[in-house]
Amino acid sequence: MGQCRERNVTPHVANKDNYPKIDRRTTTKPGYDISQRVRKRVEEIFGWAKTVGGFRRTRYRGAAKTQLAAYIVGAAYNLTRMARLLPVPT
Repeated sequence: MGQCRERNVTPHVANKDNYPKIDRRTTTKPGYDISQRVRKRVEEIFGWAKTVGGFRRTRYRGAAKTQLAAYIVGAAYNLTRMARLLPVPT
């Protein structure tokens, strides 16, 4: 944290009860709230991939097959997101 402050950079870490090093200098800045909202959206993708996409453990051996499976899970997530963004037909 000290090195971030020396360089005039606001640290973007989650504020947890068991991590007392984050003080009001960080959490009162407007960028901190924005960072936390964006972080939540990013973490939701990984949570979805693990639970719904079945990507908690890979089924395949090798980087190429695992990467292809990750692309397919990512595409499935994007399709479900797109479906939720479309208006409901009446």
